[in-house]
Amino acid sequence: MATTNATSIDRVIDIFEAFQHSLAPLSLTELAEAVDMPKSTCHAIVGTLTARGYLYSLSRPRALYPTRRMFDVMRDIAAKDPLVERATPVLERLRDATRETIILGKRQGDSVIYLQVVEGLHSIRYSAKPGEFKPLHSSSIGKALLGSLKEAELRDWLQERKLQAITKATKVEHDVLIDDIVSSRKQGYFVTRGENVSDVWAVAAFINVQSQPLAVAVAGPKHRIEENLPEMARLLVASCSFLSRQLVQD
Repeated sequence: MATTNATSIDRVIDIFEAFQHSLAPLSLTELAEAVDMPKSTCHAIVGTLTARGYLYSLSRPRALYPTRRMFDVMRDIAAKDPLVERATPVLERLRDATRETIILGKRQGDSVIYLQVVEGLHSIRYSAKPGEFKPLHSSSIGKALLGSLKEAELRDWLQERKLQAITKATKVEHDVLIDDIVSSRKQGYFVTRGENVSDVWAVAAFINVQSQPLAVAVAGPKHRIEENLPEMARLLVASCSFLSRQLVQD
């Protein structure tokens, strides 16, 4: 039963992501094909979503499209996220000071999940979305979160893992990554130099909130971050210190 329920949830998410990809009404046949689902199954799910007000039907052309209901539900939920709501003003001030994209993330399993992204002010900038997953070993936030571990814990985590090369610069040798993380922890911040996206550099630092590590990153094009790395790191560390105190007080 649990597996069936999980599969149904996956299919509902797939349907909404199909509309996100198409950005246009889809017929039932088109929708079923887009999500690789039997038409009868798709029809049943669409019927429920329509009855609950999440989809509406068009007669010409005969197609379906989401209403604003899901948007309104998620907007109301996101507005009261107990962590992101308090952290965002600090992240926005850091964005204003650096003019680069600021990301808040935490570890989820063997990946980083982005909780908040405040996009930079430059026309050419690093872009990402909350809810995206990134590898721990190649992203700056991931390296910061690995840096929150004791060295023995880090070695245990790496022991039976083969690290994937995301770009040509990704550190996939265990000893090289460990040396990088240990030395970065001593300096108080962690840097990726095109290790997750080839032309993007990022600097990150971690904080502990109620024994839970979180990390904040400043990310942007290589030339801007490289030229201003010491100042970016200084602003980041100061913001993380302030954010840590604020979240503990709250």
